[in-house]
Amino acid sequence: MAQQSLTLDPPDTDGADLRKGIRVRWVLVALLVIGGVVNYLDRATLSVANTTISHEFGLNSTEMGLLLAAFAWPYAIANLPAGYLVDRFGPKRMYAWAAGLWSLMGMVTAAANSFGLLYAARVALGVTESPFFTASLKVNETWFAKDERALPISIVNTGSQIANAIAPPLLTVLMLNFGWRGMFLAVGALGILVMLVWLRIYRDPTLREMALIKGEQAAAEAREARAGKGEEKASWGQLFRQRNTFFMILGAFGIFYTVWVYLTWLPSYLQTSRGFSLAETGWLSSLPYLCGIAGVLFGGLLSGHLMRRGHSAVTSRKVPIVGGAVLAAAAVLPVAYVESTPFAIALLSLGYFAAQVPMGCLWTLASDVAEPHQVASLGAIQNFGGFLGAALAPIVTGAILDATDNNYTLVFFVGGVLLLVGAISYLFFVKDRRAAASA
Repeated sequence: MAQQSLTLDPPDTDGADLRKGIRVRWVLVALLVIGGVVNYLDRATLSVANTTISHEFGLNSTEMGLLLAAFAWPYAIANLPAGYLVDRFGPKRMYAWAAGLWSLMGMVTAAANSFGLLYAARVALGVTESPFFTASLKVNETWFAKDERALPISIVNTGSQIANAIAPPLLTVLMLNFGWRGMFLAVGALGILVMLVWLRIYRDPTLREMALIKGEQAAAEAREARAGKGEEKASWGQLFRQRNTFFMILGAFGIFYTVWVYLTWLPSYLQTSRGFSLAETGWLSSLPYLCGIAGVLFGGLLSGHLMRRGHSAVTSRKVPIVGGAVLAAAAVLPVAYVESTPFAIALLSLGYFAAQVPMGCLWTLASDVAEPHQVASLGAIQNFGGFLGAALAPIVTGAILDATDNNYTLVFFVGGVLLLVGAISYLFFVKDRRAAASA
């Protein structure tokens, strides 16, 4: 049974005090955004230092692709137990442990003196970062009603995009002044600070706050869960017996694959194919990621608008997911054939904007189709599928570049096709099967 920290309010607590009390949820959202920024800065360090580290260690594109993927595949696998653990122990403890350990692993990377040690440190980083988004999803599911969730979840997801936007210039400046090892140490120290603030501030809602947020029935269910009197619930493993689960894995795989081509190879593409210097690349790489911030927020706002217009929760999530993936594919596919560098960067920016439109809605969709006690678990399983794509993206890209003498045509083609695969999976095969069963 998941541990609960829900408590009753003092008898004299009135409605005004309760409404004032639940404003803390927006403070928690802000903390999650900051955590997302630091989380993704840790991930971006190797991408920014791509060419520097490859030269220092004498790595070819395939080897560098393996190193860039070293974070993603253990992250994908670790998401499976991470989601269960967040549902079991709650977001406060799991997020604090994760932030502390991923920061430590980032700092350990600075001491690596061989390919093997770099690889091991990135694997450990992937494992330790896995609870972040599932914990964020659990916080949002706990503190927001279903018709409120799309916006805060999208806001939380802007943290990663803010980091992606500021990472190239910020980390490039750190690397130019302190070396790539100093860059890793600085970002790790930020994560320790995030952990300490989270432990000081986070709390779960009281039962009366939950009743105000979600209604009396939700509060009663939470009270029963706390007392261990709830009805028998489906196990975590039974999620793998549901069709939705497998198509959410496939859909996330297709979308995340192309996002991670951006995250791991965009700086190298701008240097090798477009002829920019390291300093210039740091600023140009941030343009698509700035567009990604707008993309995540747009997806959340669009989803909320559709719900207010009377559309179902699942439909309101699928429209931004499918539409964003299709638009991203249309922008990414022609990039390699464009000779104009400004036009190519414009297409890359549009493609990344569109690829980020689904991101907040993917997590919200998991909270819409899962039972309350399995929200983090289903979100983590979907994220597992996404990071299988993320793990393959840098490896496949590196192999393609070695086989084609650094020609990116096939790289963008594969990314565009997989975006369409993701759109089809969500559009036709992910449904609100709970509503259908009830009917």
